[in-house]
Amino acid sequence: MRTVGLIVEYNPFHNGHAYHLRQSRALADADAVVAVMSGHFLQRGEPALTDKWARTEMALAGGCDLVIELPVAYATQAAEWFAYGAVSLLEATGVVDAFCFGTESGNLAPLKLAADLLANEPAAFKDLLKHNLEQGSSYPGAYSEAVSSYLHQQGHLDISGFSFDQPNHTLALHYLLALKRIHGTMEPLTIAREKAQYRDERASDASIASATAIRKLLLNSRNLQEAAAFVPPSTHAVLADRWAKEQCPVNWENFRIALFNAVLTRTPEQLASIHEITEGLEHRIRNSMPQLTEATIEQLLSALKTKRYTHTKLQRALLAILLGHRKSDFTRDKLAAGVQYIRVLGFTERGKLLLRRMRKTASLPILLSAARPPAPYRYLELDTTATAIYMLGVTGSTSASMYRDFRGQPIIGQPSGDSPL
Repeated sequence: MRTVGLIVEYNPFHNGHAYHLRQSRALADADAVVAVMSGHFLQRGEPALTDKWARTEMALAGGCDLVIELPVAYATQAAEWFAYGAVSLLEATGVVDAFCFGTESGNLAPLKLAADLLANEPAAFKDLLKHNLEQGSSYPGAYSEAVSSYLHQQGHLDISGFSFDQPNHTLALHYLLALKRIHGTMEPLTIAREKAQYRDERASDASIASATAIRKLLLNSRNLQEAAAFVPPSTHAVLADRWAKEQCPVNWENFRIALFNAVLTRTPEQLASIHEITEGLEHRIRNSMPQLTEATIEQLLSALKTKRYTHTKLQRALLAILLGHRKSDFTRDKLAAGVQYIRVLGFTERGKLLLRRMRKTASLPILLSAARPPAPYRYLELDTTATAIYMLGVTGSTSASMYRDFRGQPIIGQPSGDSPL
C-alpha cells in the first residue's frame, strides 16, 4: 500500500485542503494518506478554532486515513522546528513513501538546491544571517534574505527571482532541510497553492478561501453559515455540532484571564525563563500591561509590536507564558533529539491496516492515548497540559474534556461523501 504524508493544521479543513489532499494522493500515486496534525495550539502561536478531535473528524471525513498528533513542543515553533518535528514523525511511521506540501510556485528545484547547500549551515550563511539580524530584521525576514544572498554568492544566479520569503516556500525549505538532517527516505513532492494564499484574509473565490479568511469570517460574523461555501459538508457538520454547544469558535480572547494571570503572578526573572522570551521582552510585557485601555490580548499584542518583534513571534511568546513552556525544555539538543512517540488521534479502516504495518515498521512507540506510556515522555506531559488549558477556555468544559488525552480513544472515522475515495 503506497502512502503519502501530509503536514497539516486543518483549522478548519476546507475546500482548498480537500483539493490539496486529492492532488497529493494522485501525484504520489498513493493508496493511503497519513496526516501529522497540530493539536490545540498552532504554529503562529494561537489556539485552534476548535478542538483537535473535531479537526480529526474533519480530516478523516475529508480523505485522511490516519491522523497523528504533532506535539505542542514542535507545533507552536517557528518553521525550523515545526518542520523538523513533523517530517521526523512521518519518517518514524515507517509506512510513508512520499510527503506532499503546498508552495506558492509549485517549483521544488530551487528549494532542493538551497537545502543541499544549507543542510550543515555553512559559516558564510551564518554570517549573512547574523548581519541581517543586526540590521533589525525579524528572524523570518533575515533568514530568507540570507538564503537568497548565499545562493547568489555561490553562483546560482538563475534562481535570483525565486522568493524564499513566501510563507509556504519558507516551510518547504525547512521540510527539505529536516529530511536531509534526519537522513529520511521519503520522496518530497509539492503542489502549487490555487486561488487562495496562506495569508489571504478575504475570500476571492466562490468556493476556495484560506483558513485565515474562513476563521476571520466566522469570528467577525459569528454566523457559521457564512463559511458554508468554503468547507466540505462534513466540516460544516462538525463545526455545527461544536457551534451548537458554544464550543466554537475559539480564539485568543478565550484565554485572556488565564494569560494575564500568568503574566501578573510571575516576576520578570520568572518570565525570562520562559521559552520565546528574549532580549528583555519580559520587561516590555510587564511595562505594557498598565498602559492598556482594555484588558484584551489583541490590545496587548498591539502594544508589544515592533519591527523586530513580529505579530507571530509575540503570539508564540504569549502562548509559551500561557502554557508554562520553559527554556530548559526547548534547547536545541532536546528538540533535535526528536519526537519520542507517535500519538494516534484517529483512523479509518484503511488507517487500521496502516497501524498494523506500523507495529513492525515504526521506529517509535505508538500511543493510542496518553495513559500508561512506556516511558515518562516530557513532551507528552506538555501535550496533556496544553489540552487541559485549551479546554479551560472552551464553554462547558468538564474534567472529562480537560483530561480526554488520558481517558479518550482515537476517533474511528468512515470516509464521507466528501472523501476522494
